[in-house]
Amino acid sequence: MTEYDNDLLKEGILRFKSKEFDAARSYLQRALDTADDNQTRAQANFFLSQLTDDPARKRQYLEETLAIDMAHAEARRELAILDGKLKPEEIVNPDALPTPATGTEAVQADRFTCPKCGGRMVYSPDGVSLVCEYCNRDQRLSGSAQGEEQDFFIAMADGKGFRKTFATKTFRCQGCGAIFILPPDQLSATCAYCGSAHVIAVDKLRELVEPDAIVPMAFDQQQAARYLVQWVKQNRIQPQGKVAAPHGLYLPVWTFDISGSIPWSGYVVRDEQKMPVSGEKMISFDDLAVPGGHILAGLLQKALPEFGLSGAPAYDPRYLVGWPAETYELTMAEASLEARRIAVEKVRSLIHAEFGHVQDLNYSTSAIMVSAYKLVLVPVWVTAITTSKRSGRVLINGLTGSVHSDLPGRGLSGWLDSLLDGGRQTEVN
Repeated sequence: MTEYDNDLLKEGILRFKSKEFDAARSYLQRALDTADDNQTRAQANFFLSQLTDDPARKRQYLEETLAIDMAHAEARRELAILDGKLKPEEIVNPDALPTPATGTEAVQADRFTCPKCGGRMVYSPDGVSLVCEYCNRDQRLSGSAQGEEQDFFIAMADGKGFRKTFATKTFRCQGCGAIFILPPDQLSATCAYCGSAHVIAVDKLRELVEPDAIVPMAFDQQQAARYLVQWVKQNRIQPQGKVAAPHGLYLPVWTFDISGSIPWSGYVVRDEQKMPVSGEKMISFDDLAVPGGHILAGLLQKALPEFGLSGAPAYDPRYLVGWPAETYELTMAEASLEARRIAVEKVRSLIHAEFGHVQDLNYSTSAIMVSAYKLVLVPVWVTAITTSKRSGRVLINGLTGSVHSDLPGRGLSGWLDSLLDGGRQTEVN
């Protein structure tokens, strides 16, 4: 490797920034012809793409750039503009993001009532229907397509990846006309006067990313209570006092597709001798999941592998009818950093598992990228248990019924059966 091609590249970029485009093109082409490393080839192709107005030629340069460096963010952004997926005026400066909304904002809310008697329709946890609470009319939901992933680079370029709501939302009940305030962390509500179920039209809120997929709730409160009782018995936990019946809700989860490579180096000790080791780990993670909230993040993280997020149905607001749903606290950009950290930790574990304890482990993450994301709502049932030692939250997977808690699985045997239905509290003996 020589510095000649790098010097040509630097001069070409300098001339490009000085708007000496003919000279820049000459230097960049010579740098490309003499390049002896991929970084020089990628950068030369990218800057040459900026010096042509021919769409076919520009596409060729950009695709060559990405063939060499698939994590080249500027090339991906330019290709998205060329494909019509991103408009130049939509690109935001990440150092000067728009000010989040504050104050009160009126939003659209869809009302779900029975077409026969006008009663409240609620989503039935059978995965297929809305049911009237009064006349039991059944309105089946059509089979939902799989939720689609979104382009990560486009979301970062147009600012969607940084969006987080701070404004208080208000909506007018379509049944009785009353106006209500909806907390920023909720997507659904029930009118306190007429009992109508409403789901906020998220696509009307510029400060929120709309969910792409949803895992429907699979069972009701009685079944959730049975799962809880079974778990308590198996773990020999003795609750003290009253235990509230589990309440169901939907929680937000971000998923990311991450790929690339991580070159690494270090040394291991063999026969009291330091031996250098190195390598390059290729990575490919599909739908790496990160909880979108903070309060239940630890418990939800344990349950995430059970949801089958890759095949989650496309988001349909009807699934939320009668069920509370939280919005995300962690923006997509923040969650993507956590996903990258998780991916790197998995690679570190693989290296240690393969070579033993690698000391002074050094690695580079510059060649890994997030290519796609998805926002998924997942169903859970939540309650709390107090023992003689401490209190802890309990989370029940709304799809599988598995139970997760921050309580230790210990204690006395004891407590019987009924947690009751309907959300009341029950005395635990």
